[in-house]
Amino acid sequence: MNEHPSPDATRSKWSNPVMWLVVGLPLLSIVAGVGLVVVAVRSGGADTVGDPVRRVAQIQTTDLGPDATAQKLGLSAVLRVEDGIVEVLPATGSFTRDRPLQLLLQHPAREAEDLHLQLQPEGSGWRLQQAVDAQHDWVVQLRAADSSWRLHGRLPKQQHAARLAPSLGAPPAAAGG
Repeated sequence: MNEHPSPDATRSKWSNPVMWLVVGLPLLSIVAGVGLVVVAVRSGGADTVGDPVRRVAQIQTTDLGPDATAQKLGLSAVLRVEDGIVEVLPATGSFTRDRPLQLLLQHPAREAEDLHLQLQPEGSGWRLQQAVDAQHDWVVQLRAADSSWRLHGRLPKQQHAARLAPSLGAPPAAAGG
C-alpha cells in the first residue's frame, strides 16, 4: 500500500474559517473596547450644568443664591432668537435696565460650541446681533452682569423663543387670615 498524507494533514490551520473566528472575535472585541474607552475619555463629563459644584460626602452641591434672588425679585424674561438677532425681553419683575446681561447658550453635547454672549440694553430689552444654530436644543442661562441673579430655560430645536425663570419655582404662598 502506498501511504500518502491526507489532504487535511497538509492543510494549514489558518485556511479553516472557524479558526479565524476563534482568534478574530476576541481581538476585535479588544479593539472595540479600547475604542469605546478612548471615545468616553475624550467626550468629557456628562453634566449639562456649567455651574461650579462642591462635592460633600458624595453629594454635589451648588450655590442657589442667584436663583433665590431672582425668585425674590419675581424676575422672568422671554428669550427671542431669530434672523441673527438674540433678544431678551423682561416679562415680570424689576430689572436694572441700564446694565448689560450675560447670556449663556449651552450646547447639549459639545461644550466647545457653547455661546457666551453679553447683551446690551436696547429698546424694551437687551439685544445682540448673533446667529444661533437652530438645529438642536439649547440650555439657556441668563444672569446679571454681577451674577447677583440668574434665570434658566431651554430653547427647543427649531423654536425662536423661550421663557426664562428662576430654577427654584414659585415662592411659597403667604399665610392669610
